Amino acid sequence: MQQKNWLATRWGVIGVGAVIGVLAPLLQKLGNPGNMGICVACFERDISGSLGLHRAAVVQYMRPEIIGFVLGSLVAAYLFKEFRPRSGSAPFVRFVLGVFAMIGALVFLGCPWRAVLRLAGGDGNAILGLLGLTFGIWIGTRFLKGGYNLGRSYKTHSSAGWMLPLVMLGFFALMLIFPQVSGQAQSGVLFYSVKGPGAAHAPLVISLVIGLGVGFLAQRSRFCTMGAIRDTVLFGQTHLLGGFIALLVVAFGVNLVLGQFKMGFAGQPVAHTLHVWNFLGMALAGLAFALAGGCPGRQLFLAGEGDGDAAVFVMGMIVGAAFAHNFGLASSPAGLGPHGVAAVVVGFFVCLFIGFTMRKRIA
Repeated sequence: MQQKNWLATRWGVIGVGAVIGVLAPLLQKLGNPGNMGICVACFERDISGSLGLHRAAVVQYMRPEIIGFVLGSLVAAYLFKEFRPRSGSAPFVRFVLGVFAMIGALVFLGCPWRAVLRLAGGDGNAILGLLGLTFGIWIGTRFLKGGYNLGRSYKTHSSAGWMLPLVMLGFFALMLIFPQVSGQAQSGVLFYSVKGPGAAHAPLVISLVIGLGVGFLAQRSRFCTMGAIRDTVLFGQTHLLGGFIALLVVAFGVNLVLGQFKMGFAGQPVAHTLHVWNFLGMALAGLAFALAGGCPGRQLFLAGEGDGDAAVFVMGMIVGAAFAHNFGLASSPAGLGPHGVAAVVVGFFVCLFIGFTMRKRIA
């Protein structure tokens, strides 16, 4: 008889959300940027910069948390016999969705996880981001109801499922071979920020261990911020929503205890106050996440359990970060990038094109 996975129950998901709500502010206290104890999009952007895919000097660091998410999920999948290598579900479409998900997130300056953590830290701009995220996911649910489908994935070789975990192991090896040198912007093949958000980070070992733990728990619980909103809107199911709310409430409490809560709109860390674009940036990201089937964290956890299509989405986000910074699409605390508006408009056209054209005809 198969043992029940308690972490996948309603209370299990709530527990995982609460754990993340403790760990994320703690990472911030230990050195990660303000209201950015964990931000999947921001951290993948930093990895992109560390590899030299973009040269925005203030956001370059090989974030151990992302590496830990994938490897923690891999360990959980193997321990509980859930490592299932598969791929073949419109991989290039997923790559494109990953690119525009990242562009939308960097117009807002954060992924769904960071939107919740920004709100828990008192940043009122996150309200617009979360409303935009919900709106984008709602559009995605209209497509899902209308027959949108990227097709089925197929069982494949175990080695294919290992590709992204091996890439992450390679990234970690590069960190060990070319460690950060104080005051230097480059160490061997890796780039490191000497100022700005990329220069703010918790100790490597702590970041990696927390990443591994979150990856393990999230794989077991199926924790997904996008899925929480999608399931509530589409099916009226609040199973995942409990984890979303627990993350917000617990992070708020921990921020109060640690003295990290600052209420307001202006002067928030790594944020801007252009409300329309906070809304629309996250609306684009939410639509892309809904069409791809998971938030950026969930995509990392799926890749850890062998999903090659999720791995393609992850690589799309990393490349999307390079596009965003190389072409002036990303925002900064000073406001939108010079081509951020155009990028959001193009992103909506692309995502809507995908949503309208990739539907199964219902007889």
